[in-house]
Amino acid sequence: MKFIPYNRQYIDNQDIRIVSKALKQNLITTGEYVKKFENQIKKYLKSKFAISCSSGSAGLHLALKAINIKKGDKVVMPAINFIAAYSICKNLGAKIFLADVDPLTGQMTPDTLKECIKKNNLKKIKAIVTMYLGGYPENIFEFYKIKKKYKCFLIEDACHAFGASYIFKNKKIFIGSCKHSDLAIFSFHPVKSITTGEGGVITANNKILTNKILLLRSHGIERKKNKHWEYNINKFGFNYRLSDINCALGLSQLKKIKKIIIYRSRIYKNYYQFFLNNDEVILPEYTKKNNSAFHLFLISLKRNNKIIKEKLFNYLKKNKILAQYHYIPIYRFSVFGKKISYNKFPNSEYYFNNNLSLPLFYGLNLKKQNYILEKLSLFFKKLK
Repeated sequence: MKFIPYNRQYIDNQDIRIVSKALKQNLITTGEYVKKFENQIKKYLKSKFAISCSSGSAGLHLALKAINIKKGDKVVMPAINFIAAYSICKNLGAKIFLADVDPLTGQMTPDTLKECIKKNNLKKIKAIVTMYLGGYPENIFEFYKIKKKYKCFLIEDACHAFGASYIFKNKKIFIGSCKHSDLAIFSFHPVKSITTGEGGVITANNKILTNKILLLRSHGIERKKNKHWEYNINKFGFNYRLSDINCALGLSQLKKIKKIIIYRSRIYKNYYQFFLNNDEVILPEYTKKNNSAFHLFLISLKRNNKIIKEKLFNYLKKNKILAQYHYIPIYRFSVFGKKISYNKFPNSEYYFNNNLSLPLFYGLNLKKQNYILEKLSLFFKKLK
């Protein structure tokens, strides 16, 4: 058996053909494929606007700059997350408050958000950044109500959740439609459901925010309508553009999104059935729902013993199966020194000690799935 990664990109001949076609154009930077890709994204997600960018992290930076996060502004986000949102807010001078998470899902909940606000006596908040770990959207409308109460921005870090949805008033609503948020950010890194190589997109319904993001994405350049060579800069920006080559690949990938999510969901259900009768593993409640992007399959070990998790990780690796940690709690990184006590985040600590992501990607065939399940079965038998 060849080494099985925890995730990988899916590229077919159709993808190669369209990228090859894009490469033959006169313009391969920001051209017609960028516009087509953005139009198809907003059509799929049912948002008014979609702005492509060079990565999910770039998207978060643009979004947080567009809402004018600055020195002293208070931002709340989950303690379990990739470092990008925290790092960006820190560099913008914001005061960041980490909310604890659900111990099984690793996601910030309305209750842990409220607890963070109360504990830190926050009367005024500039922004709340949510994160749908593994691609499972939870509590969207509850977060929206908290946003309304504090009159703050709600930014969805949806980098794991392209294609995920939720039900509101008996209607299916895609994450990224921004019905209950200000901005949503997606990543198209190779391990995500669809890829542009590297890249991301921001979705919005607010024209003012969209125009700010468009300016920031390209150095703050504002071109004169009838004088292409003449331009003005009234806001300093960045080069966070995505090329036609990337967007050509994205267009081709987007046509397969339904097929990809269905494929990933079948792998997910195979794992789920296997673990249903396993006394050593807890499956979160959201696994019963079918609105996910199925980005990750996350298991939580019952014994609350980090050593067992590490043993399982190393055992799988020895058998050519790469599992993954999603994520190390933000406050544990050495950049913080010893300023933050781990005891302040009991649920995040429990999650970190017990949680593991198993391989899940398009192309993980039944033979490989059965091999993974066989090795897992042997591990848990020995554990008893």
